[in-house]
Amino acid sequence: MGQDLFSFCPTEARRLLWIVGMLFALILVLQHLELPYGSHLSSVLSARQVPVEKNSSFQARDPSSVVSMVGNESVINRLDDTATHPFHEIAINNRTSVMVSDGSGSSERVLEIDEDEDESGSLVKQNTTLSENSVKNLQTYTVQEGGRKPGNLDKDNTTDITLNTTDPGGNSNASIPTNPPAYSPVNPSLSTSPVVVETDVGAPIISVDSNVTLEGKDQTPPPEKTENSEPLHSGLNEPGKDSSVTGVPVLNKVPKVPALEVYTISDMNKLIHHSQTSYPSVIPKWSSSVDQEMQDAASQIENAPIIRNDRNLYAPIYRNVSMFKRGYELMESTLKIYVYREGQRPIMHTPVLKGIYASEGWFIKQLEDHNKFVTKDPQKAHLYYLPFSSRMLEERLYVQNSHSRKNLVQYLKDYLDMIAGKYPFWNRTGGADHFLVACHDWAPAETKEIMAKCIRSLCNADVKEGFVFGKDASLPETYIQNARNPLRDLGGNRPSKRSTLAFFAGSMHGYVRPILLQHWENKDPDMKIFGKLPKSKGNKNYVRNMKSSKYCICAKGYEVNSPRVVEAIFYECVPVIISDNFVPPFFEVLKWESFAVFVMEKDIPNLKNILLSIPKKRYLQMQMRVRRVQQHFLWHAKPEKYDIFHMILHSIWYNRLHQIKPR
Repeated sequence: MGQDLFSFCPTEARRLLWIVGMLFALILVLQHLELPYGSHLSSVLSARQVPVEKNSSFQARDPSSVVSMVGNESVINRLDDTATHPFHEIAINNRTSVMVSDGSGSSERVLEIDEDEDESGSLVKQNTTLSENSVKNLQTYTVQEGGRKPGNLDKDNTTDITLNTTDPGGNSNASIPTNPPAYSPVNPSLSTSPVVVETDVGAPIISVDSNVTLEGKDQTPPPEKTENSEPLHSGLNEPGKDSSVTGVPVLNKVPKVPALEVYTISDMNKLIHHSQTSYPSVIPKWSSSVDQEMQDAASQIENAPIIRNDRNLYAPIYRNVSMFKRGYELMESTLKIYVYREGQRPIMHTPVLKGIYASEGWFIKQLEDHNKFVTKDPQKAHLYYLPFSSRMLEERLYVQNSHSRKNLVQYLKDYLDMIAGKYPFWNRTGGADHFLVACHDWAPAETKEIMAKCIRSLCNADVKEGFVFGKDASLPETYIQNARNPLRDLGGNRPSKRSTLAFFAGSMHGYVRPILLQHWENKDPDMKIFGKLPKSKGNKNYVRNMKSSKYCICAKGYEVNSPRVVEAIFYECVPVIISDNFVPPFFEVLKWESFAVFVMEKDIPNLKNILLSIPKKRYLQMQMRVRRVQQHFLWHAKPEKYDIFHMILHSIWYNRLHQIKPR
C-alpha cells in the first residue's frame, strides 16, 4: 500500500506542476494580447465591469480658418490666405490616433486650398494637397464608477490606466492625448452597473505644431464658510448637514505639463478643431430612443448638402456654413429639452432681465416660455436643463466679505443629489446630456467639479480656467438697459460717418484697463479712451461714441469676458478684443477673425499702429460682416430665427452632437 502511494504521488505532482506551468504561460501570453476595441485582459479580469467610452466620429470638416464648403472639401477663408490642417484621425489596431504636424515635415497632414470669394461670399475654386504620417503619444486616464446615487462616493473604486508610447523619434513625452481604450466585457451579465471612463475634462486637447500645451489649472479652493453663512435650501439636505455629493465624478488630475501664458486666436482655432474631431463620447448606461435620433442628426450634419449661397447666412463669417445650417434645421425639427421643475425661487426659475448678467435670465425666460423645444416627458428629451441663475445664487447665498463660496457650491451639490435621486437621467450619462447657462464670473469655479461632464454655457469662457473645447460653450454677455425694449438704439453710423478711430469707456476693473488708460487716455485725438463716463439719460454719451467710432475697444475687466463685445456688434462697430485667453461667443460656429480684431494685452502700447495698419478695404469688409453677424446677438421679446436665444441653444446642441457617435 505504501509503495503504491509513493508511486502515485510523483505522477500526480508532475501533472499538477505541468498544469500550473501551462496556466502561468497562458496568462503571460494573454496579458500581451488585446481584446476587440483595444481592451487588455488584465482590465477585463478586474472585479468590476470596465467603463465604456469611445471617440466620437462626428467631425467638423473645417480647420480653424474654414468658413465654407466646395464639393466635399472644407475651404479655407483666412481673408484670401492659405492655411494647414494640423489634425486628422486614422484607425490603427481598432484604436483612433490623432495625426499632427510636428514641424519637421515627417508627420503632417497638410490641406492647401486656394479660393476666390465673390461679393456674395460664394467660394468658386479650390486645389487640395494631402500627405500624412502618424504620431503616438502618452496620457493617463482615470476609470471610475459613474453616476450619482445615494451613499458616499467610494474613492477606492478608481483605477489609473497609463498608455506609454513613443513617437517615431523615440520621445516618450508626446503632447497629444490618445483616446482612452474602450472595453467590451467578456460576460456582460457579470455587472449590472456599467461604468464610465473619466478623463480630466478640464484639460483641452492640444496641438503640437502650435506649441499649445495645457495643464488642468488648479483653482484655489474657496475659504471655509463663515458662521453667518446661511445656505438657502429647497427641500434638499438640511442646512448644516454634509451633502453626500453622490456620484459626482472625482477626477484624478493628469500630470501637469507646461502651459502657454497666452493662447492666441490661432491656437484656440486649432484647439476647437481638434476637439470637434476627437472629443471622447460617453456611452450611456442603457440605451434610449433619443440616442438613435441624435446619431441620425450627427450623421446628417456630417453629410450636410453644400450651400453655395444663402440669403440669410453670409458664408465668410462661418467656419462651415453648410454644416451650421443643417445642424440648425435639425435642432428646430428634432431637439427636445426637459427643464427640471424642482428648485425653489429665486435661485431656480427666476430670470434677471436687466444688467450685465441678463443673458442667463433671458435664456431661462424664453426657454421656459418656448413650448417648441420643451417637453414634459423626460423620456423624450435629448437634453436636460438645470435652470439655476448664477447671479441669483450669488445674490442670495454669498455672505459679504466672507471670501467663501463654499455654501454656493454646496447648494448646487444638494440640488444635483436631489435630481439624481428622483430621476434616472443624470446617472444614465453621468450628466453629459445635462446643461447649464450661467453668466456670473464665479460660475466656472462653482460648476467645474460637480458639473464636470455637463455642457456649460459660460460668459466667463477662459481657456486657462477650465473651459473645455468641444463640450463647453461661450455665452454672449449682453448688457440690457431696457427689458421691455432690448433693441433700443440698435445700429450705428455708416462707415464714412465714423470719425473716431477707437473708443473705450468703463470702470477700472482688473489690470488691463488701467494699462489701456495709462498709454492712451488724453494722448491722441483719434483714440477716445476714457474711464467711466459721467451718467446721462439712456447712457447717450456712451452710445453716441460707439455709433461714431470705427473700432470699439473690448478690454477685459476682472475676468476675460466683457459686455462690450456684444455692444460693439449691436452698434455696428468693429470689436477690438483685448483679453488674452478669451473664447469668443459661438466660437464653434463663427469665424471671429473675419469681423473682429484681436490684440494681445502686451501690445496695448502699440494699439493705434495696429489699427492703422489695417487697410481701409479690410476695415470696410469687417464692418460689413459685423452687420451680417449682428442677427446672432439680438434678444427679441419673442425669439426669432437665428437670434441669440436660438444660437445659444444651437451651441449646446452642436456640442452634444460631437459627443455622439454617428451610424
